[in-house]
Amino acid sequence: MTDSKSPRRRNLLKGAAVAAGAMSAPMVSMAQTTSLRFQSTWPAKDIFHEYAQDFAKKVNDMAGGRLKIEVLPSGAVVPAFQLLEAVNKGTLDGGHGVVAYHYGKNSALALWGSGPGFGMDANTVLAWHNYGGGKALLEEIYKSLNMEVVSYLYGPMPTQPLGWFKKPVARVEDMKGLKFRTVGLAVDMFTEMGTAVNPLPGSEIVPALDRGLIDAAEFNNASSDRVLGFPDVVKNCMLQSFHQSGEQFEVLFNKGKYSALSQELRSIIDYAVQAASADMSWKAVQRNSQDYADMKKAGIKFYKTPDAVLRAQLAAWDKTVSKKSDENPLFKKVLESQRTFAERALQWQNDYQVDFKMAYVHYFGKKKG
Repeated sequence: MTDSKSPRRRNLLKGAAVAAGAMSAPMVSMAQTTSLRFQSTWPAKDIFHEYAQDFAKKVNDMAGGRLKIEVLPSGAVVPAFQLLEAVNKGTLDGGHGVVAYHYGKNSALALWGSGPGFGMDANTVLAWHNYGGGKALLEEIYKSLNMEVVSYLYGPMPTQPLGWFKKPVARVEDMKGLKFRTVGLAVDMFTEMGTAVNPLPGSEIVPALDRGLIDAAEFNNASSDRVLGFPDVVKNCMLQSFHQSGEQFEVLFNKGKYSALSQELRSIIDYAVQAASADMSWKAVQRNSQDYADMKKAGIKFYKTPDAVLRAQLAAWDKTVSKKSDENPLFKKVLESQRTFAERALQWQNDYQVDFKMAYVHYFGKKKG
């Protein structure tokens, strides 16, 4: 028997290790990278496009070179409102936007964001989507439209302002006749209130305001509104509204491209969505609050939307969804699912949650303007 510690034995073992290493090296270098081309529905400078890139980075980092998502800004391949068709056809491998942008294809899609959602905030709407039946309903709607896509919803948005106005809104009558920008089912709600609505995509809003093509507009949040240039053309912003108080983002994949991925990569996408959802909500608190403070210092006037206008929104919403329910069975189905979930979830939430504003006033006083 040969001594395991003999020079000959050691050389044989060393040679085998080197050979094994040489055999394994090409296998690592030959690992293929799947590249997916995405487009967002947001201008490159908007924080929303940054959120899209944040999601892609999480996927790319976790995939370790096996999957790479590149995110282009709105308009790079198709206009913002054509994202769903482009992903379905494979013109794009995926995209980042909001479900309400597909409203024209089926009115029920607007219920993922537009309107008061029976009192649900954006995080509660996501709870309904993921655990209360919303996900299956969205898949049913896309199937009815022959859209071969895989959809992930994430990123609970803060309550959106009523919008930017040349003059502050003091009465419900002030909304009548205004040429106003919004999207989704909010179009119908504001139309019911007598507003003349123009559903412009994000990149076109401020130029239209500047040229007087519209009188007022809403987009989304302090950070987006600031970087898009709203404060440069209008000096009054009305805070609080029910028109889009529970919206979230959507990440879309072409179904064929998604299905071709390994189960491991699909799992990475699943968990990247959840991680990006939390990260986005934290970043929004930091960035929105800072931009809000900076705009106030710059002389922008912020006003609370009068309760009378908020109540008028609820009344207009009730009329709108009643009409849509009669026209569209899927709309009625989604609405009833939301109502059932909201009644239970919000009783718990409202009963359990303390009034945080009380603590804020206790420590900082009631600050205005």
